[in-house]
Amino acid sequence: MAIDLAAEAQSRGIRHFLISFLDLFGVMRAKLVPAASITEMREGAGFGGFATWLDMTPADPDMFAVADPDSLIQLPWKPEVGWLASDLRMAGAPVEQAPRLVLKRVIAAAEKVGYTMHTGVECEFFLIAPDGTAIFDSTDRQPKPCYDQSALMRRYEVIAAISDAMLALGWGPYQTDHEDANGQFEMNWQYAPALLTADRHAFFKYMVKTIAEQHGMRATFMPKPFPNLTGSGCHVHVSLWQDGRNVFADPGGELGLSDVAYHFMGGVMAHAEALCALTNPTVNSYKRIDAPMTASGATWSPNAVTYGGNNRTHMIRIPDAGRFELRLGDGAANPYLLQAGLLAAGLDGIAERRDPGRRLDLNMYTDGHTVPEARRLPKNLLDALRAFAGSEVLRQALGAEFTDAYVKLRQQEWDSYARHLTQWERDTTLDV
Repeated sequence: MAIDLAAEAQSRGIRHFLISFLDLFGVMRAKLVPAASITEMREGAGFGGFATWLDMTPADPDMFAVADPDSLIQLPWKPEVGWLASDLRMAGAPVEQAPRLVLKRVIAAAEKVGYTMHTGVECEFFLIAPDGTAIFDSTDRQPKPCYDQSALMRRYEVIAAISDAMLALGWGPYQTDHEDANGQFEMNWQYAPALLTADRHAFFKYMVKTIAEQHGMRATFMPKPFPNLTGSGCHVHVSLWQDGRNVFADPGGELGLSDVAYHFMGGVMAHAEALCALTNPTVNSYKRIDAPMTASGATWSPNAVTYGGNNRTHMIRIPDAGRFELRLGDGAANPYLLQAGLLAAGLDGIAERRDPGRRLDLNMYTDGHTVPEARRLPKNLLDALRAFAGSEVLRQALGAEFTDAYVKLRQQEWDSYARHLTQWERDTTLDV
């Protein structure tokens, strides 16, 4: 039975609801609805779609965000407000390009063949000065700052506030660390079915930014905010379940993985270049993958379409039996599209029995040149968009309307970037 939001508001002391959705660029949009009016929102909260990053015009009719009662999250720092993920409708029909609905369609396709994907995300972010020009902690200067206890504890108040919030919400947070870049942190919570993970991921980014602001800081999930420091990834740990059993697990399989797991991986690898348009969706994303060495000595990001065992230099890592880690995504990835693209590619891998090829037990940063057959990841957003636009598999799985809308808006973003004259161009070509 769906949650009765009016009753929940009364029992929990909720005065207002945020009816929220993510647009194609992952920007969170919302309307604030008094709890006393929530029963009037059966058709949803009204929005003008053109005012967000969706492929619409001012001539389009109202778009309605229909709240999912099961997604209700009471803001830990302001419990009188309840946050709700929503699904978008227009003229009585689903908005096919809406990211949450894209994910739900792929989940439904997986359920038709008996599968449920469970995932956990590793969210990395920087705590920076409010003006965005530098990290907040000017004393965080270690050349190898990863796991630095002193730098971690100097940010204890904000990190503890976020962790306590996740504990209160029942997410099961289990560790936080100072990451490989100065001013960078990573927080982990328990894995869950893909839609629940995506809803939590979306809310997590909002929560981190809000709590950071309350402590006089700014949080950013930008993939590469500082050129000499390691970028922010969003690694995804993946397993597939059927009738309560992890079908990726096989004690007799190579590294504890089943044939189904390897076929799923084969699908992800087959479509890697196209997936980059979703997992690495901004111009800045390509400053992180296949990047030059950073101040710490390693980028910790992939440079080719390869997989290995417990080896962090590959796009896919197998850290343990029964799961794998996709290390491709970054902090800019839309939480719903990240999950949708991954699942769509994996399902194709299973259906087509795709072979991921041989496992590479080498350091791709130093010895990648010894495997010339390994495909390199796209060098820029334009190359990724072209691969995505040309992928019939992803187009069918994610929807033609979504694919066309996403490519159109991201292409416009690329064109806007390309029109900018950089200082590098002036420095290197004024005198040619």
